[in-house]
Amino acid sequence: MLSRLLPLMLALLLALPAHAITVIRDAEIERSLKEIAKPVLRAAGLGTNSVRILVIQDNSLNAFVVDSRHIFVHSGLIMRLKRPEALQAVLAHEIAHIANGHLVRRAGNARTASRVAAIGLALSVAAAAKGESEAAIGIAAGSAGSAQRVFFAHTRAEEASADQSALRYMASAGIDPAAMNDILDLFRGQEALRSNRQDPYARTHPLTADRLRAVRGYVAGLKARTRPASAETVYWYNRMEAKLQGFLQNSKTVLRRPEAKGNGETAVLRRAVAYHRRPAAAKALKEMNTLLKLRPRDPYYHELRGQILLESRNTAAAVQSYRNAVNLARGEPLILAGLGKALLAANTKASNAEALRVLNTARGRDPGDPVMLRNLALAHAKNGQNAMASVATAERYLVIGRFNEAELHSKRALGALPRGSQGWLRAQDVLSTAKAAPKKRRR
Repeated sequence: MLSRLLPLMLALLLALPAHAITVIRDAEIERSLKEIAKPVLRAAGLGTNSVRILVIQDNSLNAFVVDSRHIFVHSGLIMRLKRPEALQAVLAHEIAHIANGHLVRRAGNARTASRVAAIGLALSVAAAAKGESEAAIGIAAGSAGSAQRVFFAHTRAEEASADQSALRYMASAGIDPAAMNDILDLFRGQEALRSNRQDPYARTHPLTADRLRAVRGYVAGLKARTRPASAETVYWYNRMEAKLQGFLQNSKTVLRRPEAKGNGETAVLRRAVAYHRRPAAAKALKEMNTLLKLRPRDPYYHELRGQILLESRNTAAAVQSYRNAVNLARGEPLILAGLGKALLAANTKASNAEALRVLNTARGRDPGDPVMLRNLALAHAKNGQNAMASVATAERYLVIGRFNEAELHSKRALGALPRGSQGWLRAQDVLSTAKAAPKKRRR
């Protein structure tokens, strides 16, 4: 399981600037991105479940692919866009790199780049858009910047190809291809800045005057029959925008904005999140009750209510809200992980035993969440399984890039578990990976 993370770790190391970042993990936001991307993926001939789109908490303007299954978009870019079609244009360009096979050529660049970079990145994920410090991705010190320049040595032909394919996908899906101009206009003037002041997108996606003219000319030549974004696309886009703004921006500012006024669903959602962050739990829960009256079977609203209750120390009610969410979205590992955390907070023999079962299921579906792994280790310990607690702790340290601690806990687990057992094999995987980590990453 852990070995599947390694290509993603390498690609992220090469793709990101040398500072800690946060990958926002939130079931509702990921569902929103999936819904927004669906028509583009279909037009590109890719399965709607074939690509995972994640948000990086970063105010800069960037989006990139790391392999054929993952697209990353910075929150700053999403919140600068004015309409869902513009976000679909961003995604269409990145999907085009996947569909056109550009990643095959980049694999050669990655191998070259790996010789000039310290390969030591730990993929980590944040719980429910909270931006916890534990959820930072650590980038190895050294020559990561040089690696980035090598890895993203895009040719103009490749970028032009991605632009043209993206515009075709959009036209085929009935999405206004002129929305691509919204993106290019955002980056107008970036090339006039010194490289250390440019947003990453401008460095990784060359924005020459020729490219701007080519895109506009191609859009004009398409003569595409477009229609306004579907009501479903607009709906999920607005939910995602409301939640990102509520969690990432100043709560007082969010509450003063016109978008947070009135009884519209996304206005209520903005207020619920903003009140939660103040914190004003009673007001937040009042808004959540309004949302649940509107959509009583929405798993993400039950999950958010559970988060608010749990962080307000109303554990019993939080467990029930998370149960409701799980029952409505049984396959969602992030919601399962939330239920497991709430059950641990209840801290009874029965709840701790159930937490262990729930968190093991969550781990089987999404093994890269350090918050879940921390809680899984705690659940093992509370159930008297100290050796398995060491396994989960070792996995967590590996994911957040603390290789010495990962090696220590994996050795502790190996010494206590039956050779060849599932836990023993997991600990062995951690030990092998930790030992192979670059010395520069060790602390």
